[in-house]
Amino acid sequence: MNISHIEHIGIAVKSLEEAIPFYEDVFGLKCYAVEEVADQKVKTAFFKVGNTKIELLESMDPEGPIGKFIAKKGPGIHHLAFAVDNVNKALAETGGKGVQLIDKTSRKGAEGLNIGFLHPKSTFGALTEICGEE
Repeated sequence: MNISHIEHIGIAVKSLEEAIPFYEDVFGLKCYAVEEVADQKVKTAFFKVGNTKIELLESMDPEGPIGKFIAKKGPGIHHLAFAVDNVNKALAETGGKGVQLIDKTSRKGAEGLNIGFLHPKSTFGALTEICGEE
């Protein structure tokens, strides 16, 4: 697997309406996109910091993954995403090394990227996303 950079850090928030101004006013970042990912029951907002993005995640459904995360742990860092050349190859490679996969094959995520998640039980407690264009 060839990781090129940290693609983004996902942060679960209760409200994009409240969180976006914080990142813009306090850190001087500009929200460049807000997007709904219906199958994941989430609304996202993105900020660029060099080659890395901050992805804010607001749940659209309390029973969705972000809704459940916030109910259990509260708002905060949800996942770390690594950019790779080929998501399916990276998932197969990590799975072949004994890593527990949430996704055995890629699926579509925000910004049209292919994504796949590694289970935090296999990554020392950090939900890890592999993402890329292929």
